Amino acid sequence: MSPAIARVSGLRFEYPGVRALDDVSFELEAGSVTALVGPNGAGKSTLLRCMAALETPLAGDITIAGVDVLESPRLAHRHLGYLSDFFGVYEELTVSQCLRHAWAIHGGADAEWRAQVGRTAGLLGLSDRLGAAAGALSRGLRQRLAIGQAIIHSPRLLLLDEPAAGLDPEARHALAALFRELQSQGMTLVVSSHILAELDEYSTHMLVLRGGRVVEQRALQVPVAGQQRRLRLVLVEPDARIAEVLASAGAEAIEVEGAETCFDWHGDAAGQALLLRSLVESGLAVESFGEVRRNLQDSYLATVAR
Repeated sequence: MSPAIARVSGLRFEYPGVRALDDVSFELEAGSVTALVGPNGAGKSTLLRCMAALETPLAGDITIAGVDVLESPRLAHRHLGYLSDFFGVYEELTVSQCLRHAWAIHGGADAEWRAQVGRTAGLLGLSDRLGAAAGALSRGLRQRLAIGQAIIHSPRLLLLDEPAAGLDPEARHALAALFRELQSQGMTLVVSSHILAELDEYSTHMLVLRGGRVVEQRALQVPVAGQQRRLRLVLVEPDARIAEVLASAGAEAIEVEGAETCFDWHGDAAGQALLLRSLVESGLAVESFGEVRRNLQDSYLATVAR
């Protein structure tokens, strides 16, 4: 498990007559991409704004890269980037000027701005737009520019609130690729979105908020060796022997429906390969065999149901 890049403890935030966050506590692993999900009014945007030192909570502690966000917000800003759901750019400035301004307000050295603007523009695919006015860009390119303003100082943590809102499918796909690239460079991301299928493309963890409370936080990775997995076996045609053969091999919770069988299995990839070989050697005509992977939407709905 990677060390924590951020810690939130006992966070409480209230609007007049409404408690938006109620004793929220969690940690974020360095290098992870956390999908922040929950219904409208769950407190997701409020949580991100508190972490970004843009709101002052009633109680609790927030630490990012070892910096107390509430005690030293300006210092914390050097380690984090934030993009709100209603982001803005200076429309009359060029892309280069917008990025240079962002570099300056994050405390960047004057002697380095050209190199940093060039690096950021290259990462975001804006190198050929540096002289263009921000107001003349498409929605997708404006979104990339806004993200560029949030990451030009190479933050260790990036907070994004509904970053794909209003984008077309092609722009959303490009945004997902960008997030994977940022993660590969060591950045930690928290992405709030209602589009769970999109989050599923790049998220490594899920944090569920509901009614201002953390309902669940867990990794979305493939289970390690020895953990129980749900497997699906499809035969060319139904075979009455399948349940008996699987049970003798150690399978549990076997469910047979025609030519398809689902069951629980304890073991690693090597054990799974041996199981498949034994099934074939038993004379079963196997069409397909593999793990039943639960996507982010399935995980979220299961959490809500509980």
